[in-house]
Amino acid sequence: MWAGSVTGQLGGYDPGMGAVIIDGKALAARYREEAGEKVAQLRARGHSVRLDAVLVATEDRQSSSRVYAENQAARCRELGIDYRLHELPHTAGYDEVAGRVLLLNTDDDVRAIMVHLPLPDGVDTQRIQALIDAEKDVEGVNPANIGNVVYGRTSLVPCTALAVLRMIQSTGMALQGKRIVVVGASDIVGKPVAVLLMRELATVISCNKFTKDLAELTRSADVLVVATGKAGLITALMVKPGAVVIDVGIHRVTMPDGSRRLVGDVAFDEVREVAGHVTPVPGGVGPMTVSMLLVNLINAVERRMR
Repeated sequence: MWAGSVTGQLGGYDPGMGAVIIDGKALAARYREEAGEKVAQLRARGHSVRLDAVLVATEDRQSSSRVYAENQAARCRELGIDYRLHELPHTAGYDEVAGRVLLLNTDDDVRAIMVHLPLPDGVDTQRIQALIDAEKDVEGVNPANIGNVVYGRTSLVPCTALAVLRMIQSTGMALQGKRIVVVGASDIVGKPVAVLLMRELATVISCNKFTKDLAELTRSADVLVVATGKAGLITALMVKPGAVVIDVGIHRVTMPDGSRRLVGDVAFDEVREVAGHVTPVPGGVGPMTVSMLLVNLINAVERRMR
């Protein structure tokens, strides 16, 4: 599985200087640059690189899903990727969404498929994701691809999970034998992240909201991955000095002065004084997740050529 060759340590830990910030924007830009080079090589050999995305419209023309789709289209154009948006009316139900996905599955010219979320009320997201051809599933959300992660087979890995792995690796840490605590056990992030790290021969502890003595476990971690959906859950007292801390959470909160701010599951300002490396929010895992979609897109196209 091609996952880019972007490597290199982002800096060493100095207890007197605080954590090294893992710059997700900069790292993502390096992966995008490499993806662009891959796209150019494929096109020079006569192969099209195309992403087909399904979007159910909303009555709000400035919805987050539409803005994301428009930004994605612009990014694809920059890299020479043919982006095709299949927009369905806001009244679309399960049958219409499923029908469009199945139609794309059977089109030999389609190499990569994704479905923009959220889907309308009454349309089962997991059922729709399970319909996407596993070989074209660039978000890695089909249960077959998640299962392949467990079995260690080549597959299209869930984008956020892959982003987390690459960001840890960017610190230069050798993961074999390291203790990694993953807080959060969702199907798309927590579980696949834990399995990916097991495949690196790390010792992985998976935690959830029912885990007792959570702080004791997190303080033992060489690497702490947090994806709980609870703002500011992880404080400095819960982090081992020098640990790598990856914050997957993102929340828009109201500050005491009434302003709005994006924050993560980690209390960043205090944790950065203890950790060795830490990701910011925003500018951390988010940009990398988008770039991992491009990595999966290249993988999907190349696999269809074999």
